[in-house]
Amino acid sequence: RHFLYGSLLAGAIPAAGFGSVPSLKSLGFKSYNDRLNIAAIGAGGRGAQNIRGCASENIVALCDVDPDRAARTYSQYEKAAKYTDFRRMLDAEGDNIDAVIITTPDHMHTTCALWCMERGKAVYVEKPLTRTPWEARVLTEAAAKYEVPTQMGNQGYSHEANRVAAEIVWSGEIGNVTEVHASTRAPSWPQGLQQLPPEEKVPDNLDWDLWLGAAAMRPYRADIAPFNWRGYFDLGTGPLGDWGIHILGPVNLALQLEAPIAVEVLRQEGKNDWTFPNQSVLRFDFPARGNMPPVSIFWHDAIGNASDPYRPAGMENEIILPSTNNLEERGRISPRRGGGRPGAAGGPRGGRRGGPQRGRRRRPPPRPGVLAGNGAVFVGDKGLMATTSRGEGVHLLPGEKWKNYELPPMLLQRSPGHYRDWIRACKGGQSSCSNFSVSGPFAEWVTLGAIAYRVEGKLEYDARLRRFTNSTEANKYLRPVYRKGWEVKL
Repeated sequence: RHFLYGSLLAGAIPAAGFGSVPSLKSLGFKSYNDRLNIAAIGAGGRGAQNIRGCASENIVALCDVDPDRAARTYSQYEKAAKYTDFRRMLDAEGDNIDAVIITTPDHMHTTCALWCMERGKAVYVEKPLTRTPWEARVLTEAAAKYEVPTQMGNQGYSHEANRVAAEIVWSGEIGNVTEVHASTRAPSWPQGLQQLPPEEKVPDNLDWDLWLGAAAMRPYRADIAPFNWRGYFDLGTGPLGDWGIHILGPVNLALQLEAPIAVEVLRQEGKNDWTFPNQSVLRFDFPARGNMPPVSIFWHDAIGNASDPYRPAGMENEIILPSTNNLEERGRISPRRGGGRPGAAGGPRGGRRGGPQRGRRRRPPPRPGVLAGNGAVFVGDKGLMATTSRGEGVHLLPGEKWKNYELPPMLLQRSPGHYRDWIRACKGGQSSCSNFSVSGPFAEWVTLGAIAYRVEGKLEYDARLRRFTNSTEANKYLRPVYRKGWEVKL
């Protein structure tokens, strides 16, 4: 299935590999033409895009707490049963559902996914999988217990460049990586609030009680639903969970990260009691992994607002982040290869076009020598490598070194596309590349960072004990408080 570069890669590649097989039929699985019966929890906004990504199958049931927001999707699937409460949908549809797409606010991911998995349904759960580390561990263990196909919606994990980035690191080209700097632009939702906006009337089309679900009851405000919830501590995970889980994908895969031993916010502007700050720098420290040395991951949040952005040493005249289609010239991305073609799931133009902001302003041209966008820089003792966005572009720094660089041999199997990867697994094929055994531990360490914004100082973490060893306050945020009647138990 794959080969190794001697001791460098010993234990570095999961035994199950990643990616696709050319045909299920050749392996004795049922025909790929036998369609799945798929339901969806969340049918407006991002949910509509996820449903469209699985439109090759039978869309049999749709659920949304806001029928007006979901109206366009509802009209496209007229025969699908429609529901407001996902619990009633699962009870009513029963064996008519094979798999469920879950695209709700972060605070409801675990509740919805566990209800589905307990009933033997495969699940596709939008990133960042969960809001807290405890929930990430619950879904990891639930996937193993119920043995259902799973996938997190971090499309970059299926992209060609993501795999190429890992293969470059594993080849030893940039040497031992001891530092990574990752960044995202400023979000479009409000953060750094110094006071809460006034209460508003709940729109007639929205079931506010169901929208809150497991979260504590509170007055409705338009700064929360339907989209701006991402900035609130108890509902979302801020830019770290919205784009960090994408941008850190190549980092997680290439460096085979497990649990950090410490996390700390080095700087934040706009700290408050309710939302993530306006701008920040976060640091994760990871121990040695096999033959890989300890590494520190720096997360630069809302980097466009930073007065002192990260500048890789010696790269003053270089454009730091690569183009998202820069593997086309190497013949590694073809129009027919899933996960790499423009407009495909995980491709350069997949999802909400252009990044995290809505109603976007025109971006300024990239500044030489500065990390000022969505991407990451790997700092090795032999050189530098950068990845773009969700892992859809990769190159060596300086650019002259990349110009004539010969890519290493393929170690990882390639993906047919993020949705098709999951659909294949649902039909008895190989496990999807971001199944919960992979994405659960990934989400667990990323969401530790969301806690660090709320507690000052360096937080030391023990993954075996599932707790911070030096902060009682931080431990309070590892597991969410569920509203009565919405408790989660595995």
